[in-house]
Amino acid sequence: MTKQSGFTLIELMIVVAIVGVLSAVAIPQYQNYVARAQVAEGFSLLASGKMAVAEYYNETGTFPADNATARLGAANTIIGKYVGSVTVDTGKLTVAFNTTNAHSKLQGKNFVLVPTDNGGSISWNCGVGTVGVDYLPNSCQ
Repeated sequence: MTKQSGFTLIELMIVVAIVGVLSAVAIPQYQNYVARAQVAEGFSLLASGKMAVAEYYNETGTFPADNATARLGAANTIIGKYVGSVTVDTGKLTVAFNTTNAHSKLQGKNFVLVPTDNGGSISWNCGVGTVGVDYLPNSCQ
């Protein structure tokens, strides 16, 4: 009687099927994770814009009309690896993603933060943009 060692063809096919199913689930989730991480870069670039808009509002009682009024750099100078510009428009901050480095689900799209006066403090709400809700932080959904 000979002793067999190794795996049968069926056992190997089962392993390949399991790996295939796991890959089919993991790859799309990883793509969403990458896009969400790139959106996070946009939110980090908004920190100075939020402060500038709040300071201008506290000084004048109105929201700044544009980047220059808010004393920020030009929109195309506030950039990151994935973000192409940060624009102020009547207090609203718009982050536009570039078309070269950004994830394909974000290229050429944007999201908006809208300021609201709460009688002495300003809160920020996510406005309508073209970035899918799936890629925004949970606070925006």
